[in-house]
Amino acid sequence: MHPCVLLLAQLPLIPQPRELASRPDLALTRGVSVAAAQPDDRFTAQDLGDALRERGLRVVPPGTLGAVPVMLARLGTPPARRALAGARAAWDSAMTPEGYVLVADSGRVTIVGASAAGVFYGAQTLKQLVGGSSRLHGAVIRDWPALRWRGVQDDVSRGPVPTLDYQKRQIRTIAAYKLNVFSLYFEHTLAYPADPLIAPPGGALTPDDARALVAYAARYHVTIVPEQEAFGHLHHVLKHERYAELGETPHGHVLAPGDSGSLPLIIGWFAAIDSLFPGPFVHVGADETFELGRGRTKPLVDSLGLGPVYLEFLARIATALHPAGRRLLFWGDVAVTSPDQVKALPHDLVAVAWNYWSKDGFDPLLKPFLDAGLETWVAPGVNGWNRVFPDYATALPNIQGFIAAGQRLGSTGALNTSWDDDGEALFEPNWYGVLFGAAASWQPGTADVAVFQRRFGAVFCGDTTGAVDEAERRLLAAHALLDSVGLGGATDDLFWLDPWSARGQTAAAVMRAVAPRLRLLAEDAIELVARARPHASRDIETLDAIELGARKIDFIGMKFQLADEVERLYNLARDPVPPATPPDYLVEITSMNGRLQDLRDGYTLLRDLYEAGWRRENRPYWLGNVLARYDAATRLWLGRIDRFNDVLAQWWSTKQLPSPSDLGLPSR
Repeated sequence: MHPCVLLLAQLPLIPQPRELASRPDLALTRGVSVAAAQPDDRFTAQDLGDALRERGLRVVPPGTLGAVPVMLARLGTPPARRALAGARAAWDSAMTPEGYVLVADSGRVTIVGASAAGVFYGAQTLKQLVGGSSRLHGAVIRDWPALRWRGVQDDVSRGPVPTLDYQKRQIRTIAAYKLNVFSLYFEHTLAYPADPLIAPPGGALTPDDARALVAYAARYHVTIVPEQEAFGHLHHVLKHERYAELGETPHGHVLAPGDSGSLPLIIGWFAAIDSLFPGPFVHVGADETFELGRGRTKPLVDSLGLGPVYLEFLARIATALHPAGRRLLFWGDVAVTSPDQVKALPHDLVAVAWNYWSKDGFDPLLKPFLDAGLETWVAPGVNGWNRVFPDYATALPNIQGFIAAGQRLGSTGALNTSWDDDGEALFEPNWYGVLFGAAASWQPGTADVAVFQRRFGAVFCGDTTGAVDEAERRLLAAHALLDSVGLGGATDDLFWLDPWSARGQTAAAVMRAVAPRLRLLAEDAIELVARARPHASRDIETLDAIELGARKIDFIGMKFQLADEVERLYNLARDPVPPATPPDYLVEITSMNGRLQDLRDGYTLLRDLYEAGWRRENRPYWLGNVLARYDAATRLWLGRIDRFNDVLAQWWSTKQLPSPSDLGLPSR
């Protein structure tokens, strides 16, 4: 096998470099030194040194005898020329913005970049070349990105609002895998001093937060792209009476294009955004304006059509904002709803086409914009919203296919999305999808899902046993199993659903056949995480998130199983099989080992684990809304415990049992 192919197959690197040739490993037993000649590269040197220490290496001053020297060099300098010549590595113009050459050979390492970003990305690859605490994989690497803009969007408006510390961790982590965009989705959770009524106390980014985040991200070569919805998704603004008159419908979620106050409100918000976020992009949202034409603009929509009315207001927004030297991004719904109208849009807009469920067929989402001369980005999704754990059976093919289509058709960016429609999705389980998006955005062509699945655990958590990778595959299979029988994956709805309700019984009829297999997949994942913990050396929080997701999936299956068992046991209590008596069956329903107690205990345990996960990444705001659901579910089963305890006591005194329907049990 060619050395380049062989080493790529053996080394777990994310993203995979374009070109890599093997060299002898370097011994690190006498330490490592890191030096940077350019002031712009000194933060990279510090970041690299900190990471090497975390991996158990001794970082020593430059010139220390026996230490492996790492030089961060700019293209054209003597160290860079020597390294490139010695490795016979060419520098292409395509590499200049963010590319790098890494030479780890003959007892030294040189990272060459034409820019600070290129040097930084080379340093991130070097971190992954460290094998244990005693050696560095020797290699010559030439690498540069397929897409100029590679990002993640985090929804901070529909429930969880991360702490500033967690957002800094998000920035550090995405930068380590060569992503350079972090987009924050706002509806009402960016505090505007001129509109103090909108932002919820304790649940919004303040101007000081925003400034701190921008400054922090800049060191990691990450651009913060603020997205403030400017057309739809504004219910939490319009529900206030002060702003209600701006709505298409009373207290609805879409601004009325014809109201004279709509544009001034938007202009005020984006003036504040312009002062806080100095990057090259701002995002105006403008998706899912479902109410448009149902209220105040109905006569206009009836006359001109929905598409022209939408596009005219979007164009007015773009003209009114028109930030100097900045580009406006917007969601590309119009390519689906009114593709023939796209050419009417201002040509300096950037259309962000989105789809979170398909694995192919993306061309119609992009071509209307490309044919009209607009720049495009693609937006797949990690599929963690409305689910107890991200549905990677859907997400990985979606990310793979959409980003590959974007590359093929000339899109300049990819924005991998994490939404919080359910108000309870945590971000920590999303890293698997985020890293695959990083690989798909940096690597040219179609990213290989199977290769990624073999690398994630070692690269992200330092687990070389394969246990983390196998745990993720088990949970992917659990989602696929539920998808295959029409239950839509491991959803929040299944987690909260009362199995004795009419809708719960419909789900139970399908769940009975797959619950045992579902539970075994989830329990395998729990055990695999436990096996990985002694070996994992970093990002341990992600193991906690995987375990929580596995336990919630296991509970879904158990809940439907035990609810059926309660029904079966009660019918046996009413017609016992001698020598058993009714109490023999009733204590299986309610007692220290009762099925009802198991369901109560499941919700209380998961409540504790969920709250701990929430507090690790989010502000207290909104948590009460989710914990109230756990408490309500616990009370439901506590009430049933009390009711069946009364039934047992009644039997001892009267030798009579009520009908199943009197107890709320379903009849089958």
